[in-house]
Amino acid sequence: MAPLPEYRPKQMSVGPLEAEILNIVWELGSATVKDVHDRILADPNRELAYTSVTTVLRRLTDKGWLACDKKGRAFYWRPLLSKQQAEVIKAHEQLHRFLAVGNPDVVAAFADSLDEAASEQIEAIAKRIQAARQAREGQ
Repeated sequence: MAPLPEYRPKQMSVGPLEAEILNIVWELGSATVKDVHDRILADPNRELAYTSVTTVLRRLTDKGWLACDKKGRAFYWRPLLSKQQAEVIKAHEQLHRFLAVGNPDVVAAFADSLDEAASEQIEAIAKRIQAARQAREGQ
């Protein structure tokens, strides 16, 4: 997984429509309101006003997820983080919230309740943490 990015959005939380539109912009790399609106309306069971897409794109810009560039008469939105970087930040924050419990007994009880596959994954993570520590100490 990628290292923790230095840049973070001002507000991490995004609603379902914001997440859908953010995913479209990640897929396209850069998009106009029309690009996003057309992608959503490609599903015949969906209806969404063009102005709603504009509002969500502006909201994502205000939250620090997107930047808006004007090229000629068109506005293009582009992500300020890759999808992978966003996943790293979210995972990091979830881990910190979990560890903020601060009670080793709660963390141990959680670890005891894991199935074998999850336990193996935790062990693999612990080994990577140990290797990272050893590498830092060796510098």
